[in-house]
Parts: sequence; C-alpha cells; structure tokens
Amino acid sequence: MSEHAPLDAAAAAEAAFARAQSQPFPDDIFTAPQLNWAVIGCGVIANQMAESLALAGRRLAGVANRTASKAHAFAERHGVPRVYETVEELYADPAIDAVYITTPHNTHIAYLRDALAAGKHVLCEKAITLNSAELEEARALAAENGVQLMDATTILHMPLYRELRRRADAGEFGPLNLVQASFGSYKEYGDLTNRFYNSDLAGGAMLDIGVYALTFARLFMGSQPDELVSLGNLASTGVDEKGGIVARNAEQQLAVVSLSLHSKQPKRGVLSFDRCYIQVDEYPRADSARIVWTEDGSVEEVAAGEEAYALCYEMADLERAVAGDEDARALIGHAADVMDLMTSLRAAWGVVYPEERQA
Repeated sequence: MSEHAPLDAAAAAEAAFARAQSQPFPDDIFTAPQLNWAVIGCGVIANQMAESLALAGRRLAGVANRTASKAHAFAERHGVPRVYETVEELYADPAIDAVYITTPHNTHIAYLRDALAAGKHVLCEKAITLNSAELEEARALAAENGVQLMDATTILHMPLYRELRRRADAGEFGPLNLVQASFGSYKEYGDLTNRFYNSDLAGGAMLDIGVYALTFARLFMGSQPDELVSLGNLASTGVDEKGGIVARNAEQQLAVVSLSLHSKQPKRGVLSFDRCYIQVDEYPRADSARIVWTEDGSVEEVAAGEEAYALCYEMADLERAVAGDEDARALIGHAADVMDLMTSLRAAWGVVYPEERQA
C-alpha cells in the first residue's frame, strides 16, 4: 500500500509532482524494452502509478478491480484502454506482459499465485506477502514460470539509495557502524475495523511502515542481521501498534528501529559511518540527503532522482530485470531478507493473521 504521509509531506509531494510536470521527463529512467502493464486495484497507489506514468508519456494498458465500476472509472480518468471484468480475464490476455498488484497485504499471495502461473511478470506493493513462507512460494513460482517478481517498496528503487550505496561500496564513507530509522503515523482508535488495526486486513505497524525502516537498514548493512532484540506493543485487535527493534549482523553493524501507528515520529533514517553520517528525511521516497563529515563537520548535500517519479523507478526496475539486468534481479533478495526479519519479529510479538492460523 502507499505511504501515509503527514499533510506537510503530502504538500511537498504535490509540489514535486508539479515541478516534474513542467520539465522534460528524464531519458535515463526507462532504459529497457517497454512492457505492456495492467494494474490490479484502483486505490491511491494505483492512481499515483497512472499519474507517474503520464509524466513519461506512457499509460497502463489495462485495469482490473474487485468492483468493476471502480475499474471503469479508473480507466476513464487515466485513459486506460482495457477494463477486465475479472482478474482471470486479465491473466488470460497475451497482450499483457506485467501486472502491478496494489491490493491489501493479505490478498497479495492469491494474486501472485495466479499471475505468476499465467506467465506474467509481477510488481507487487509492500508488504509483498504476509510472511517468508508466502514469499518463498511466490519466488519459486516466478522461477518455475520464467518470469520476474519485484517488490515495490520504494526504497529499493529510488536513485538516491543507488548513489549512496555506490559511494559506500567504493569506501568513501568508511565502515558502516550504525543505522537508525524511525517512522510514526497517528492513526486514531475510533474505527478499529480500518486496515491499520484490523487483523483480517493484515494490519499493524510492521507490514505497513516497518517494511520501510527495515529495508532502509538492510540495504546498507553488509549482511543480514542474525540477532534481534525487540519489544512490541499490541493494539486491542491483536496487531502491532508500536515497536522498538535492535538488530545486529556478523559485521557487528547495528540497526535501531522505532515504529508507531498511534504517535507521530519523523520519517528519518541515519547511516553512521567512520568518516561521516548521512541523514535522510522522508526516506521512503527520498531524493536528497545530507552528509556530515566527521573530520571537519562540513555538510554535503546529495541529490539523485525525483520523488515524483518514485513509481516509475519501480516499473523501470522490473523492466530492467526482465531484460536481464542482474542488479535489478537481485532486489528481490533484499526484500526476502526484510520479510524474514518481519516474520521473526511478528512471531516474537505474537502477531498472527487469520490466514496464518489456517495454513
């Protein structure tokens, strides 16, 4: 599902989109052969995808939704030429190369099974599955059917992180010692049937916002953390409402993460190296960062990419993976590491979804 930003962040996103509309679309985003895309779901994130594609002069080829009237309205709004009355009709269409799944977390595996079995490449919104077992199944299906599976967590795809990782790998910053990441939203208790607190909709902080913080940490850590210490507070519905997490890997790098669905925190990530620390604000779709150098306290501003194109970067990475780009294909491995962490943490906190009880 989409990021749930405070009003000032939403206003910043609108400003970024307005700037992007007034400038030529960069010619270095979509570099692989173009695929014909269809989307499943017509919510906020699907609309953002259609708007981002419009900046590139592209459009979705098809749309399907559980409620057909919403699919028709979406198609009319965004100029989508084909509305599928059922997802089965979509899967059967040989003209569709790739499917973007934007439905709630707990529905993902069902769509993934059928789309991958039908030979479609898939970009799936976060959290890509409920747990590690489901993701392992989806990856096996993708391999069996010769198609690519991509996690749409934006941090995996933003050019800023590719640039920072390039410099980190080149040794510019020295060894990484510590990662700090926070993410806090304020979701009221008034309606506990909404997806944030509803166990039947795979609610909770971990799958909704924890995926961003843990992805930020894992992307820069030298290896998967193998030690986890955490505390999680549960809402009355049994899903995790807030959590504090410390993770350590074989290189002795630490990640410290704080999450909350019922109190605001900055969406801030900090990477602490020997030679500097790097601060990234609004990190899920960040396009800029501050590097503060240890030796003299000087500040370097780094910019790469553009927030308004966040969803274009996701689609471009899947197209690159289909074209054989090994770096793009490796992103699903990072997603699997994060899913392993989230699955372990939820197990420690006793957060179990109905689908998991039935498995």
